[in-house]
Amino acid sequence: MKLKLIHIIAALTALSVFLMYRGSLDTMDYFFQDRFMQKESDIDTRIAIIAIDDESVNEYGSWPWNRNVHAQLIDTLAEGDPAVIAFDVTFPAPSADDTSADEALIAAVAQAGNVIMPVYGTFASSAKQGAIEALEMSEPFPELKAAAAAVGHINTIPDRDRVVRNSLYSFQYQGETVESFSWVIYQMFMERAGGSVDAEMLPLDAFGRFHIAYSGKPEQYEAVSYSAVLNGDVPADYFKDRIVLIGPYATGFKDDYLTPLQVKNPMYGVEIHANIIQALMDRHLKHELDWKWNALILLIAAALAYYLFRKWNMLISFLSVAVLIVVFVVGSSYLYGKGIIVSIGYAVPLLIISCIVVVGFHYVEELLERRRVTDIFGRYVAPEVVNQILKNGDEGLKLGGTRRELTVLFVDIRGFTPLSEKAEPEEIVEILNEYLDLAANCIFKFDGTLDKFIGDAAMAIFNAPLLLEDHPMRAVQAAWAMKEGSAALERKLIERFGFGVKFGLGIHTGPAVFGNIGSKSRMDYTAIGDTVNTTARLESNAKPGQIILSDAVYQAVKDRIKASSLGEIKVKGKEQGITIYELEGLQ
Repeated sequence: MKLKLIHIIAALTALSVFLMYRGSLDTMDYFFQDRFMQKESDIDTRIAIIAIDDESVNEYGSWPWNRNVHAQLIDTLAEGDPAVIAFDVTFPAPSADDTSADEALIAAVAQAGNVIMPVYGTFASSAKQGAIEALEMSEPFPELKAAAAAVGHINTIPDRDRVVRNSLYSFQYQGETVESFSWVIYQMFMERAGGSVDAEMLPLDAFGRFHIAYSGKPEQYEAVSYSAVLNGDVPADYFKDRIVLIGPYATGFKDDYLTPLQVKNPMYGVEIHANIIQALMDRHLKHELDWKWNALILLIAAALAYYLFRKWNMLISFLSVAVLIVVFVVGSSYLYGKGIIVSIGYAVPLLIISCIVVVGFHYVEELLERRRVTDIFGRYVAPEVVNQILKNGDEGLKLGGTRRELTVLFVDIRGFTPLSEKAEPEEIVEILNEYLDLAANCIFKFDGTLDKFIGDAAMAIFNAPLLLEDHPMRAVQAAWAMKEGSAALERKLIERFGFGVKFGLGIHTGPAVFGNIGSKSRMDYTAIGDTVNTTARLESNAKPGQIILSDAVYQAVKDRIKASSLGEIKVKGKEQGITIYELEGLQ
């Protein structure tokens, strides 16, 4: 028994290591990184954003603007002597009809001497590890590129869940290395401040990316409207010695992305650059552990889990594993603050799954002992029936019944016979299963017990084996849910075969006997009596799409439903007529 448990946990551990190697559960890793490692911090006021926002678009017209506007902005900013001016908008081609605007922009960029322009690479749909090669590159038109102090790529590569967590340091294009926009800005800022930079400080992964340690949430960095700067509302010297990022700041530009700090609220691309630059300036860089070290952590977690499960009782073991998970989460957050990214997106699920497996392991013998019971009652669809029998043990297998007031529901599919003449046998089974599955789900939803399927019909009882308050109303609600749910199935059949089928239902309340009925070798858990027979007769009188209620049901629920009287009908086996009603809706 001990050996079996070892094998189970060893198999789970081996599977986890394999999935880690393949990166199959990286999304789980991302969850823990986003929730417990990434922490908001104070933003660096040396970084400012000039926003191409809705206010500016209203003033200067729809995008793109005349390039004289950008030239004027650069000239205005240059008077304040910012450290770096960086445009997160592209100028890939000269103006088609205004060469003077191009000349003004080129002159302003050249005169400022600290303007960085963006380029954008196009890559293959998949990339091998190592230096990434761009197939094409969009860059400023030649004269503008020559006037710029530098260029850097603005490619943003989200993870599989569309969240931006990493920045691509560089890529290759026609034999040249193109560094990232943020890195080039940081490099120029440090050079102007008299410092030095070294790309070796970047902890790059196999694809040349480095982790972004975010500091600011969306709209947390200071953003000044483009128009406010040009109108003089914000003086140029306000930007002295600062990094000025100019970029889209409105949803219409479609330059927004999901980020770890707020996965539901997108962040503009220019804000992501601000976060990257701050991480570089603060040397807030993270090194991701090699998968082999993460695999070792996984093995340690598995060994601890096995020891706890074998050493202590179930409750103490589960509490200990819960504490172990908290230790992993808190420890990984601490190490993240120290610059190390630990993968716990595999260790934590392993511990949780191990708990589940151990529960099953400890109860397997008990389940095997009860297999005889479950074999006998395996065909019962209603799980509460099986649970009741298992709870009562051998007593639950004895023949006999209990008298109680029940609400009985019969449902039949009208129009099924002509449908079966048009459809293929496989289609008939598929359609029948859909309708009976709908009926079963509606019965279970309102705590009824599915007694049996009878061809294309079904019988359900309410108030047995479990006592239910207001069981007539629950049966009525289940019947109405079947009628509403069958509308979509009927439309589908009409589209496929030209006609559909409907439910016909009957509901009656009265005394009945329920329990194990039959012989010692073969028995059914069911209800018998006049109430059941009467319900079947009501259902047989129901037209397609009609729900017929007996007077006993109607009197119990009349204040909560809409129903119309159908008068009195004669049914087989009864001398007196039965007053019936048609259910038309719930109040």
